[in-house]
Amino acid sequence: MQKIKLTQYSKGSGCGCKIAPDQLSTLLQSNSKEVIDINLLVGNKQNDDAAVYAIDDTNAIISTTDFFTPIVDDAFDFGRIAACNAISDVFAMGGKPIMAIGILGWPIDKIPTSYAQQVLEGARSVCFDAGISLSGGHSIETSEPIFGLAVTGIANKNNIKQNSKAQIGDYLFLSKPLGLGILSAALKRGILKPEDEKLMIEIMTTLNKLGQAVSNIEGVNAMTDVTGFGLIGHLTEMTKGANLSASLNLNDIPTIKGIEFYTTQFCYPDITTKNLNAYNPSTAGLNGLEFLLLCDPQTAGGLLIAVNEKALPEFLEISKAFDKFNCLQKPIGQIEAQAEKYIYIN
Repeated sequence: MQKIKLTQYSKGSGCGCKIAPDQLSTLLQSNSKEVIDINLLVGNKQNDDAAVYAIDDTNAIISTTDFFTPIVDDAFDFGRIAACNAISDVFAMGGKPIMAIGILGWPIDKIPTSYAQQVLEGARSVCFDAGISLSGGHSIETSEPIFGLAVTGIANKNNIKQNSKAQIGDYLFLSKPLGLGILSAALKRGILKPEDEKLMIEIMTTLNKLGQAVSNIEGVNAMTDVTGFGLIGHLTEMTKGANLSASLNLNDIPTIKGIEFYTTQFCYPDITTKNLNAYNPSTAGLNGLEFLLLCDPQTAGGLLIAVNEKALPEFLEISKAFDKFNCLQKPIGQIEAQAEKYIYIN
Protein backbone atom coordinates (compact mmCIF):
# COMPACT_ATOMS: atom_id res chain seq x y z
CA MET A 1 0.00 0.00 0.00
CA GLN A 2 1.36 3.42 -0.99
CA LYS A 3 2.19 5.65 1.96
CA ILE A 4 -0.02 8.72 2.26
CA LYS A 5 1.70 12.11 2.05
CA LEU A 6 -0.05 14.46 4.47
CA THR A 7 0.85 17.70 2.66
CA GLN A 8 -1.35 16.60 -0.25
CA TYR A 9 -4.35 17.13 2.01
CA SER A 10 -3.67 20.69 3.12
CA LYS A 11 -4.00 24.00 1.27
CA GLY A 12 -1.50 25.77 3.55
CA SER A 13 1.17 24.22 5.73
CA GLY A 14 2.50 24.89 9.19
CA CYS A 15 2.52 28.54 10.22
CA GLY A 16 2.18 29.39 6.53
CA CYS A 17 -1.56 28.72 6.88
CA LYS A 18 -2.01 31.53 9.42
CA ILE A 19 -4.50 34.27 8.62
CA ALA A 20 -2.64 37.20 7.03
CA PRO A 21 -1.72 40.14 9.32
CA ASP A 22 -4.17 42.66 7.81
CA GLN A 23 -7.06 40.19 7.92
CA LEU A 24 -6.19 39.16 11.48
CA SER A 25 -6.26 42.79 12.60
CA THR A 26 -9.81 43.13 11.27
CA LEU A 27 -10.87 39.81 12.77
CA LEU A 28 -9.73 40.80 16.28
CA GLN A 29 -11.57 44.14 16.39
CA SER A 30 -14.23 44.23 19.07
CA ASN A 31 -16.51 46.68 20.89
CA SER A 32 -17.59 44.11 23.44
CA LYS A 33 -17.24 44.77 27.14
CA GLU A 34 -14.28 43.05 28.75
CA VAL A 35 -13.83 41.79 32.28
CA ILE A 36 -11.21 43.83 34.11
CA ASP A 37 -8.94 41.44 36.00
CA ILE A 38 -5.83 42.82 37.70
CA ASN A 39 -4.33 39.32 37.73
CA LEU A 40 -4.35 39.11 33.92
CA LEU A 41 -0.84 40.39 33.27
CA VAL A 42 -0.80 39.76 29.50
CA GLY A 43 -3.96 39.42 27.43
CA ASN A 44 -5.59 40.52 24.19
CA LYS A 45 -4.41 44.12 24.48
CA GLN A 46 -0.85 42.96 23.82
CA ASN A 47 0.37 41.21 20.65
CA ASP A 48 2.27 38.67 22.70
CA ASP A 49 2.92 34.96 22.33
CA ALA A 50 0.72 33.81 25.23
CA ALA A 51 -1.62 34.97 27.97
CA VAL A 52 -0.18 35.37 31.47
CA TYR A 53 -2.18 35.21 34.70
CA ALA A 54 -0.83 35.87 38.20
CA ILE A 55 -1.73 33.11 40.68
CA ASP A 56 0.01 34.62 43.72
CA ASP A 57 2.48 37.36 44.59
CA THR A 58 5.36 35.49 42.92
CA ASN A 59 4.15 33.12 40.22
CA ALA A 60 2.14 33.37 37.03
CA ILE A 61 0.51 30.85 34.72
CA ILE A 62 1.22 31.06 30.97
CA SER A 63 -1.47 29.80 28.60
CA THR A 64 -1.24 29.38 24.82
CA THR A 65 -2.55 27.35 21.92
CA ASP A 66 -1.23 26.73 18.41
CA PHE A 67 -2.30 24.37 15.63
CA PHE A 68 -2.04 24.05 11.87
CA THR A 69 -2.24 21.77 8.83
CA PRO A 70 0.63 19.43 7.84
CA ILE A 71 3.97 20.98 6.88
CA VAL A 72 5.64 17.60 6.24
CA ASP A 73 4.42 14.32 4.78
CA ASP A 74 5.31 12.02 7.68
CA ALA A 75 2.65 11.83 10.42
CA PHE A 76 5.09 11.32 13.30
CA ASP A 77 7.18 14.31 12.24
CA PHE A 78 4.05 16.43 11.79
CA GLY A 79 3.15 15.73 15.41
CA ARG A 80 6.65 16.58 16.59
CA ILE A 81 6.76 19.87 14.70
CA ALA A 82 3.29 20.98 15.79
CA ALA A 83 4.09 20.20 19.42
CA CYS A 84 7.43 22.01 19.29
CA ASN A 85 5.78 25.05 17.71
CA ALA A 86 3.06 25.25 20.38
CA ILE A 87 5.41 24.75 23.34
CA SER A 88 7.67 27.49 21.95
CA ASP A 89 5.19 30.17 23.01
CA VAL A 90 5.78 29.30 26.67
CA PHE A 91 9.55 29.44 26.24
CA ALA A 92 9.19 32.74 24.37
CA MET A 93 7.52 34.23 27.45
CA GLY A 94 10.40 33.04 29.62
CA GLY A 95 8.35 30.26 31.18
CA LYS A 96 8.56 26.58 31.97
CA PRO A 97 5.96 24.33 30.28
CA ILE A 98 4.09 22.11 32.75
CA MET A 99 1.25 20.51 30.75
CA ALA A 100 -0.21 20.14 27.26
CA ILE A 101 -3.48 18.95 25.75
CA GLY A 102 -3.98 18.04 22.10
CA ILE A 103 -6.16 19.61 19.40
CA LEU A 104 -6.87 17.20 16.54
CA GLY A 105 -8.99 17.50 13.42
CA TRP A 106 -8.90 14.51 11.07
CA PRO A 107 -10.47 13.63 7.67
CA ILE A 108 -11.32 10.06 8.63
CA ASP A 109 -12.85 9.33 5.21
CA LYS A 110 -9.54 10.24 3.49
CA ILE A 111 -6.72 9.29 5.86
CA PRO A 112 -6.73 6.26 8.21
CA THR A 113 -6.80 7.01 11.93
CA SER A 114 -3.53 5.09 12.26
CA TYR A 115 -1.85 8.19 10.81
CA ALA A 116 -3.51 10.36 13.45
CA GLN A 117 -2.19 7.98 16.08
CA GLN A 118 1.32 8.57 14.75
CA VAL A 119 0.77 12.33 14.92
CA LEU A 120 -0.05 11.97 18.60
CA GLU A 121 2.98 9.75 19.15
CA GLY A 122 5.21 12.41 17.59
CA ALA A 123 3.70 15.04 19.89
CA ARG A 124 4.27 12.83 22.93
CA SER A 125 7.95 12.47 22.05
CA VAL A 126 8.45 16.26 21.99
CA CYS A 127 6.40 16.73 25.15
CA PHE A 128 8.69 14.21 26.84
CA ASP A 129 11.71 16.23 25.67
CA ALA A 130 10.09 19.32 27.19
CA GLY A 131 9.53 17.47 30.48
CA ILE A 132 5.73 17.44 30.29
CA SER A 133 2.95 15.02 29.45
CA LEU A 134 0.32 15.16 26.73
CA SER A 135 -2.46 15.07 29.28
CA GLY A 136 -5.65 15.01 27.20
CA GLY A 137 -7.33 16.95 24.43
CA HIS A 138 -10.16 16.99 21.92
CA SER A 139 -10.67 15.63 18.41
CA ILE A 140 -13.18 16.28 15.63
CA GLU A 141 -13.66 15.15 12.04
CA THR A 142 -12.49 17.77 9.51
CA SER A 143 -11.88 18.14 5.77
CA GLU A 144 -8.12 18.71 6.30
CA PRO A 145 -5.78 17.23 8.92
CA ILE A 146 -5.17 19.69 11.75
CA PHE A 147 -3.08 19.26 14.87
CA GLY A 148 -1.63 21.35 17.68
CA LEU A 149 -1.50 21.80 21.42
CA ALA A 150 -2.85 23.99 24.16
CA VAL A 151 0.07 24.44 26.54
CA THR A 152 0.23 25.64 30.12
CA GLY A 153 3.42 27.02 31.63
CA ILE A 154 4.59 28.70 34.80
CA ALA A 155 7.09 31.46 35.56
CA ASN A 156 8.17 33.91 38.21
CA LYS A 157 6.32 37.14 37.44
CA ASN A 158 9.60 39.04 37.38
CA ASN A 159 10.95 36.74 34.66
CA ILE A 160 8.06 37.10 32.19
CA LYS A 161 9.39 38.27 28.83
CA GLN A 162 7.06 40.30 26.62
CA ASN A 163 7.75 41.26 23.04
CA SER A 164 7.03 44.94 23.75
CA LYS A 165 9.66 45.64 26.43
CA ALA A 166 12.74 46.24 24.26
CA GLN A 167 14.86 49.27 25.15
CA ILE A 168 17.06 51.66 23.17
CA GLY A 169 20.48 50.12 22.61
CA ASP A 170 19.38 46.50 23.01
CA TYR A 171 21.11 44.05 20.70
CA LEU A 172 18.92 41.65 18.70
CA PHE A 173 19.64 37.93 18.47
CA LEU A 174 17.92 35.20 16.43
CA SER A 175 18.37 31.60 17.61
CA LYS A 176 17.43 29.68 14.43
CA PRO A 177 18.17 30.35 10.75
CA LEU A 178 15.49 31.66 8.38
CA GLY A 179 14.12 29.74 5.40
CA LEU A 180 11.76 27.13 6.86
CA GLY A 181 8.75 28.38 4.91
CA ILE A 182 10.73 28.29 1.67
CA LEU A 183 11.78 24.68 2.30
CA SER A 184 8.22 23.68 3.15
CA ALA A 185 7.04 25.21 -0.14
CA ALA A 186 9.76 23.27 -1.94
CA LEU A 187 8.51 20.08 -0.30
CA LYS A 188 4.99 20.67 -1.59
CA ARG A 189 6.38 21.46 -5.03
CA GLY A 190 8.42 18.23 -5.01
CA ILE A 191 11.85 19.85 -5.40
CA LEU A 192 13.15 19.67 -1.82
CA LYS A 193 16.49 17.87 -1.55
CA PRO A 194 16.51 14.98 0.99
CA GLU A 195 19.34 16.55 3.00
CA ASP A 196 17.45 19.84 3.21
CA GLU A 197 14.29 18.08 4.32
CA LYS A 198 16.26 16.39 7.10
CA LEU A 199 17.68 19.73 8.24
CA MET A 200 14.28 21.41 8.05
CA ILE A 201 12.76 18.79 10.33
CA GLU A 202 15.70 19.00 12.73
CA ILE A 203 15.29 22.76 13.06
CA MET A 204 11.53 22.56 13.50
CA THR A 205 11.74 19.86 16.18
CA THR A 206 14.35 21.64 18.31
CA LEU A 207 12.70 23.15 21.37
CA ASN A 208 13.39 26.79 22.23
CA LYS A 209 14.58 25.96 25.75
CA LEU A 210 16.91 28.95 25.54
CA GLY A 211 13.95 31.18 26.45
CA GLN A 212 13.57 29.69 29.90
CA ALA A 213 17.32 29.51 30.43
CA VAL A 214 17.88 33.26 29.95
CA SER A 215 14.63 34.50 31.49
CA ASN A 216 16.19 35.45 34.83
CA ILE A 217 18.98 37.53 33.28
CA GLU A 218 18.48 41.19 34.06
CA GLY A 219 18.87 42.93 30.74
CA VAL A 220 17.17 40.32 28.59
CA ASN A 221 14.42 42.84 28.00
CA ALA A 222 12.17 41.39 25.31
CA MET A 223 11.57 38.08 23.59
CA THR A 224 9.28 36.51 21.02
CA ASP A 225 9.42 33.57 18.65
CA VAL A 226 9.52 34.08 14.89
CA THR A 227 6.65 32.20 13.26
CA GLY A 228 4.03 32.92 10.60
CA PHE A 229 4.58 36.66 10.15
CA GLY A 230 8.29 36.23 9.46
CA LEU A 231 11.21 38.08 11.03
CA ILE A 232 9.98 41.46 9.78
CA GLY A 233 6.49 40.92 11.16
CA HIS A 234 7.54 39.79 14.60
CA LEU A 235 10.22 42.48 14.89
CA THR A 236 7.58 45.05 13.93
CA GLU A 237 5.43 43.83 16.81
CA MET A 238 8.46 44.25 19.09
CA THR A 239 9.34 47.78 17.96
CA LYS A 240 5.77 49.03 17.59
CA GLY A 241 4.86 47.73 21.03
CA ALA A 242 7.82 49.56 22.58
CA ASN A 243 7.40 52.75 20.47
CA LEU A 244 10.91 52.26 19.12
CA SER A 245 12.68 51.34 15.87
CA ALA A 246 15.30 48.77 14.93
CA SER A 247 18.15 48.46 12.48
CA LEU A 248 18.92 45.07 10.92
CA ASN A 249 22.24 44.03 9.43
CA LEU A 250 21.18 41.94 6.46
CA ASN A 251 24.50 40.08 6.20
CA ASP A 252 24.36 39.02 9.86
CA ILE A 253 20.92 37.40 9.74
CA PRO A 254 21.33 33.59 9.81
CA THR A 255 19.74 31.68 6.95
CA ILE A 256 19.61 27.99 6.08
CA LYS A 257 22.68 26.94 4.12
CA GLY A 258 21.95 26.51 0.43
CA ILE A 259 18.59 28.31 0.60
CA GLU A 260 19.50 30.23 -2.59
CA PHE A 261 18.82 27.07 -4.59
CA TYR A 262 15.13 27.59 -3.79
CA THR A 263 14.87 31.39 -3.68
CA THR A 264 16.33 31.66 -7.19
CA GLN A 265 13.41 29.48 -8.30
CA PHE A 266 10.99 31.84 -6.53
CA CYS A 267 9.87 29.04 -4.25
CA TYR A 268 7.97 30.52 -1.32
CA PRO A 269 4.61 30.19 0.53
CA ASP A 270 1.64 32.41 -0.37
CA ILE A 271 1.70 34.23 2.98
CA THR A 272 5.18 35.62 2.21
CA THR A 273 3.77 38.28 -0.12
CA LYS A 274 0.93 38.97 2.34
CA ASN A 275 3.52 39.61 5.03
CA LEU A 276 5.40 41.89 2.63
CA ASN A 277 2.27 43.90 1.86
CA ALA A 278 1.48 44.25 5.56
CA TYR A 279 4.92 45.31 6.83
CA ASN A 280 6.66 46.94 3.86
CA PRO A 281 5.10 50.40 4.55
CA SER A 282 6.75 50.50 8.00
CA THR A 283 10.09 49.04 6.84
CA ALA A 284 12.93 50.85 5.07
CA GLY A 285 15.34 48.97 2.81
CA LEU A 286 13.07 46.06 1.87
CA ASN A 287 13.66 46.71 -1.80
CA GLY A 288 14.78 43.44 -3.41
CA LEU A 289 14.46 39.69 -3.12
CA GLU A 290 15.58 39.78 0.52
CA PHE A 291 11.84 39.84 1.32
CA LEU A 292 11.69 36.14 0.42
CA LEU A 293 13.62 35.37 3.61
CA LEU A 294 12.72 38.30 5.85
CA CYS A 295 8.98 37.79 5.28
CA ASP A 296 9.23 33.99 5.19
CA PRO A 297 6.78 32.31 7.61
CA GLN A 298 8.68 30.16 10.08
CA THR A 299 7.18 27.09 11.73
CA ALA A 300 8.69 26.39 15.15
CA GLY A 301 11.15 29.15 14.29
CA GLY A 302 13.80 30.67 16.52
CA LEU A 303 13.60 33.16 19.35
CA LEU A 304 14.09 36.87 18.66
CA ILE A 305 15.69 38.33 21.78
CA ALA A 306 16.53 41.92 22.77
CA VAL A 307 19.51 42.09 25.15
CA ASN A 308 21.02 45.06 26.97
CA GLU A 309 24.75 45.57 26.40
CA LYS A 310 25.58 44.98 30.09
CA ALA A 311 23.82 41.60 29.96
CA LEU A 312 25.66 40.41 26.84
CA PRO A 313 28.45 38.43 28.59
CA GLU A 314 26.03 36.39 30.70
CA PHE A 315 23.58 35.94 27.82
CA LEU A 316 26.27 34.76 25.40
CA GLU A 317 27.75 32.37 27.96
CA ILE A 318 24.40 30.70 28.72
CA SER A 319 23.46 30.67 25.03
CA LYS A 320 26.41 28.47 24.10
CA ALA A 321 24.62 25.36 25.36
CA PHE A 322 21.57 26.11 23.18
CA ASP A 323 23.23 27.39 19.99
CA LYS A 324 22.67 24.20 18.00
CA PHE A 325 22.56 26.02 14.66
CA ASN A 326 25.41 28.48 15.31
CA CYS A 327 23.22 31.57 15.15
CA LEU A 328 23.97 33.30 18.44
CA GLN A 329 27.62 34.32 18.14
CA LYS A 330 26.72 37.87 17.07
CA PRO A 331 23.62 40.08 16.97
CA ILE A 332 21.56 40.68 13.85
CA GLY A 333 20.73 44.28 14.68
CA GLN A 334 19.95 46.79 17.40
CA ILE A 335 17.02 48.65 18.93
CA GLU A 336 17.05 52.43 18.33
CA ALA A 337 15.00 55.49 19.19
CA GLN A 338 11.70 55.73 17.37
CA ALA A 339 12.03 57.04 13.84
CA GLU A 340 9.74 57.29 10.80
CA LYS A 341 9.90 53.53 10.16
CA TYR A 342 9.82 50.67 12.65
CA ILE A 343 12.61 48.75 10.88
CA TYR A 344 15.64 49.87 8.87
CA ILE A 345 17.52 47.24 6.85
CA ASN A 346 21.20 47.84 6.15
